[in-house]
Amino acid sequence: MTLFGRFLILAFMLLGQLSSSALPWAATEPMAVAEPMAAPMEIREYLRQRLEVETGSRQFICRGETICTAQLIRRFYERRAFQPSWSNNGQLATHITELVVALNNADVEGLRPADYHLYSIKSLLGKLARLQGEGKSLALEDLVDLDLLLTDAFLAYASNLINGRINPEAIHEQWIPYNHGDDLVAILDEALSSSQGVAATLQGLRPPHDGYRRMMEALADLRDIARMGGWPMVEDGFNLQQGMRHRRVHALRQRLMISGDYDAPVMANENLFDEKLAAAVHRFQQRHGLKADGLVGPETLAALNVPVAKRLRQIKLNMERWRWIPHNLGRRYILVNIADFSLKVFEDSQKILETRVVVGKFHRSTPVFSDRVEYLVINPYWYLPATIIVEDVVPKILANPNYLAQKRIKIFAAGSNETQELEPTAIDWTGISKENLPYKLRQEPGPSNVLGRVKVMFPNKFAVYLHDTPGQGLFRKTARDFSSGCIRLEKPVELAAYLLGDDPLWSRENILATMASGERQVVTLPEQVPIHILYWTAWSDKDGRMHFRNDIYDRDKQLLAALDGVVPQP
Repeated sequence: MTLFGRFLILAFMLLGQLSSSALPWAATEPMAVAEPMAAPMEIREYLRQRLEVETGSRQFICRGETICTAQLIRRFYERRAFQPSWSNNGQLATHITELVVALNNADVEGLRPADYHLYSIKSLLGKLARLQGEGKSLALEDLVDLDLLLTDAFLAYASNLINGRINPEAIHEQWIPYNHGDDLVAILDEALSSSQGVAATLQGLRPPHDGYRRMMEALADLRDIARMGGWPMVEDGFNLQQGMRHRRVHALRQRLMISGDYDAPVMANENLFDEKLAAAVHRFQQRHGLKADGLVGPETLAALNVPVAKRLRQIKLNMERWRWIPHNLGRRYILVNIADFSLKVFEDSQKILETRVVVGKFHRSTPVFSDRVEYLVINPYWYLPATIIVEDVVPKILANPNYLAQKRIKIFAAGSNETQELEPTAIDWTGISKENLPYKLRQEPGPSNVLGRVKVMFPNKFAVYLHDTPGQGLFRKTARDFSSGCIRLEKPVELAAYLLGDDPLWSRENILATMASGERQVVTLPEQVPIHILYWTAWSDKDGRMHFRNDIYDRDKQLLAALDGVVPQP
C-alpha cells in the first residue's frame, strides 16, 4: 500500500468514517501494488473538456452538488494548463487529508462542514480506499470529480473564512463590508506548492483579531455546556432579590453557576438569595447590557432563560460579522458597537476611552461601515436632513409658525451660498415633500443646537457622524436607540481632546474656550483616525467573558435567515 493510502486510512479513522475492523487489510501490506491511475494527459484533457462544458452552462453540477466557485475554478485550472491540483502523475497527494480534516473541523469557525462537499469527497475517498485494497484505481471520471470537489471546497472555505458566507449588502441596505481583495486562486496555488501546506494556509485566512479567537473559544465552551444538557430555566414569578428564600432561587443559582457568573461554594441552603448570588446576578446583568441592580425582574429573567442553542447561534452570527471588517483596524482606532450603545477608543491594543452613545432608532438605523475621522467642527451648524424636515419639522411649523425662530433655524435656497436668508412665512409648507424640497434648513450654533458643541466628521454616503447633544438625560437609559442615524456622544470633549492630542494648539482648555465662545471653527486632525461602526450582539471580552445584547434592528434574524437559505459564495 502507498504511503498516502496509509495516511488516508488513518485520517478516516480519526474522523470516524472508517475503522480497522471494516478494512481488515488496512494493517498489512497488499500482495500486489495498485495499478497506476489514468495517465496525466488523459486526465488534463478530460478536465479541460469538463470545465468547458460545465462553466458554459447556467449551473455547474458535480456529483449532484453545485460548484460554488465555477469561474474561479476555470481560471485556476487554466493557469496550471488543466493539471489536476490534488494528484500527481495519477497518484493522490497527501495534502488531501489536510483539507478533509480542515473541512471536517469547519464548525470551530462557526461554519458548516456540509457546505463544502464533505459527504461526496469522503464517499470518493472511501471508494478509493476500497479499490486500493483490491489493487485497483479510481475511474477517470471519479478522479476528475474528486479534484473538482476538493478545489471548490478549498476555494469556498477560504472565501468564507476571509469574507464570510454572506455579503451583508445583500440583506442590509446600510451595511458596507470591508473588501479584503484576496486572490483565492493565488492562495490555493501557494497552499499546494509551498511548505506551509493546506491546513496552515486555511488557518491563516481567518480573522486575525484576538476578539475572533476568543469567540472561537466561547463557541467551544458553550457547545460543551449544550452537550451536558444546557442550563436550567428559572420559573416565571415575582421578582427575586437578596434576602429572599424561595425554591426558584435554587434554579437561579444553578443557572448562574453553569454560565460562570456564580463561583462561590455551594450553600447548604440553596434557596436563600444571599449576597454572593446578588453579585452573580449583577455580573450576569452587566454581561447582557441590563440594568445592573442584582434584582431578577422580567428583563433579567428573560435573558436568563434564553436557551443555549440560541446563544450558540448568536455567537456564530457575530463570528460571521468579524469576517466583514478589516483585518487591520489600525494602531489606534474608534470602535462603535451599535447594539451595545457604546464607543471605545483603542491605542496599541489598549482601551483608553469609553463612552455611552445614542444610536439610530429602528426605522432610522445607524449604518455599519469603516472609515477615517478627518476633522472636527466646534460649534457646528446643523443642516437638517430631508427626512427630518418632512416628517418632523414641517408638522411643527404648521402647528407653530414661530417654531423655526425659537429653534434658531434659518432657511436658504437649495444650492445657494447661504447669504440670502428666506422668510418662513413666504413658503408653502403644505407642498413640501422629499421630492419637492427646494430649501435647506440650518440650525445656528448655540445651547439648543441638536449637535451640541462639537461634531466628529468622517465624510460618508450615509451623512452620519458623531456629535455632542444637549439631551444628556438619554444616556441614563439602558437602551439608547433614539437618534435619526447619527451617533450622539456622552463624552464629546474627552473624544475631541484625544483626537487633537497631537496638536499643541488644541489643548483641552483651548477646546473648551472655543466651545464657550460660540464661534464655529473647523479643525483638521493632525492624523486621520480609523473608525469602525459595527453591530455586535455577542462578543467575548479580554477576560474571556461572553457578552450578549438585544438585536435592536432585527439584523440577527435577517442574517440567520440568509445563512440558512444561501449557498456559500466566493
